[in-house]
Amino acid sequence: MSTLTTKTRRSVLSIAAALATIAFVSTNTSAQSPKEIRVDFATYNPVSLVLKERGILEKALAAEGVSVRWIQSAGSNKALEFLNAGSLDFGSTAGAAALIGRVNGNPIRAIYVFSRPEWTALVTTPKTGITQVADLKGRRVAVTRGTDPHIFLVRALAEAKLTEKDVRLVLLQHADGKLALERGDVDAWAGLDPIMAAAEIETGARLFYRKPEANTWGILNVREEFAQKHPALVRSVLKAYEEARKWSLENPEELRKLLVSFTKLPDAVVARQLERTELTHGPLGKDQIDSIVAAGEALKEAGIFPTATNIPAAVDALFDRRFTAAAR
Repeated sequence: MSTLTTKTRRSVLSIAAALATIAFVSTNTSAQSPKEIRVDFATYNPVSLVLKERGILEKALAAEGVSVRWIQSAGSNKALEFLNAGSLDFGSTAGAAALIGRVNGNPIRAIYVFSRPEWTALVTTPKTGITQVADLKGRRVAVTRGTDPHIFLVRALAEAKLTEKDVRLVLLQHADGKLALERGDVDAWAGLDPIMAAAEIETGARLFYRKPEANTWGILNVREEFAQKHPALVRSVLKAYEEARKWSLENPEELRKLLVSFTKLPDAVVARQLERTELTHGPLGKDQIDSIVAAGEALKEAGIFPTATNIPAAVDALFDRRFTAAAR
């Protein structure tokens, strides 16, 4: 009886030790930093270009042995696709676009403000005769679904008592939308800077409907799983972003030259984009919440979200405030 008890006790202790070892290894494996992080850059996010071109993030992560892979996002929709597929860890989107992604099951969290832009408007050419949103009824409109220009168009149509069904949507990526407008393949385009600025300055395109307050904020998002596993890395990325944003504010001429060099766009086009881009924010706060909630409510009224969607709750689920201090 005593021998049996001793054997049992030894067996239990062996199992406990094995479980403790597994737990220790598991905990340390999940806490280990990845060898590489994937971060996007975009022409609609000037701060990301500064971050990339000046090597700020690489320097910040060098001591940790983490390299950076840069992936270009052609629009919020592409950034959201990459985040959802796990091919990006950090992606740049408009605030309302991030909300749509989150509501539709994209596991992302908003963690930072990279700009307050007027980066979208409704654009046409003089020959179309379009002067107001009501004139779009029955006309062809180029748009990139899932982006701030698309959301802007939906809200503009609603104000004019129209819906997407009243126009003929032509689904194109932003640059292709500009080309379609120039060729006359569409009558209007929901534009995005700096491509919109190029159309305005180089080809005489007209911004016939503008509403700066309906442009939602430029938001940096992170994959939720990445934020849970590597919060220290998220803070490192945000500190680097803050360095790049502050450099942009302190060096406006250098910022303009950097964007001209990167985009190969004329100086006047980049200058126009920067005129419409405010870079004085960083941490997420009430202003962003109010703006994105207002956009969400408008989208719900337009039928983009189900009527039962609790927009304030959805925005709250999107925002991750754990990293606010790192963004100062």
